[in-house]
Amino acid sequence: MKSLFAFIFCLGAFPLHAIVPVPPLQGRVQDLTETLTAEEKTILEQKLADFEKTKGSQVVVLIVPSTEEEAIEQFSIRVAEAWKIGRKGVDDGVILLVAKSDKKLRIEVGYGLEGALPDAICKRIIDEQIVPRFRAGKFAEGITAGVDSILQRINGEPLPAPFVSNSQDLTGIPWTMQLIVTAFLSIFIIVGSLVPSAVNKFLCILPVAAGLAAAVAGYVVGGHWIVAVMFAAFATFFVGVFTTVMSGFFLSIFGLITGKKVGGWRISTSSGSSGWSSSSGSSFSGGGGSFGGGGASGSW
Repeated sequence: MKSLFAFIFCLGAFPLHAIVPVPPLQGRVQDLTETLTAEEKTILEQKLADFEKTKGSQVVVLIVPSTEEEAIEQFSIRVAEAWKIGRKGVDDGVILLVAKSDKKLRIEVGYGLEGALPDAICKRIIDEQIVPRFRAGKFAEGITAGVDSILQRINGEPLPAPFVSNSQDLTGIPWTMQLIVTAFLSIFIIVGSLVPSAVNKFLCILPVAAGLAAAVAGYVVGGHWIVAVMFAAFATFFVGVFTTVMSGFFLSIFGLITGKKVGGWRISTSSGSSGWSSSSGSSFSGGGGSFGGGGASGSW
């Protein structure tokens, strides 16, 4: 019984502090304190999105009320491990973390950017760009100034070109739309390839060959497969229809003279009139970047 009381006394003497959970990643700017206005948040979000599109690196801002008893450095690395900001293998992510009630902040830097943003540079950005504005109550200006300095440093770093996203490629056209357009153009390719068979099945070689040649030319000119499909669809349909009409015309003349059926077309001369009859017969997330504790912390 004495041991039980001693255990309870120890629990009371050393209270357990709950660890602040890492919020789920829902955007490039997450303000859990409502410090930023909607307009300020939107502008900052767009700036970071545009930078990621052109440079490839991911930079995010997180504002929390407090990290409680946990050091901001430890909380920051937990956020980095959970969010995985930056590209996998490039590790070019940066997290600007602000604990407003604690009056502390930190810049957490991924492995791949520790050359562009060493600890000393991060400390200078905090002390010279962010903290003075925070002390004046200008939080939006401080965050913007800090972000601008971070982006400027990353911009001077030679990094791999931006990855192509899963939902769209460098054309900016969503994959679903590209597939719909391709399916529509495929109808013209199929029709253009099969129409000549009404005259002679061997004539189908012409539109198919024209389509292949046009596809190669389209890819060389446009640099994208959907341009190649557009060229192929136009060439195949045009050559197929042109071949069918012209072949049918000349064969009809031949049939009119000889009275014979040639290919799939036949000219009747019994009634003195001519006619043609043919035979019948388709949201923002981390990129998998890694962090090793590089960066700097500060307070105001």
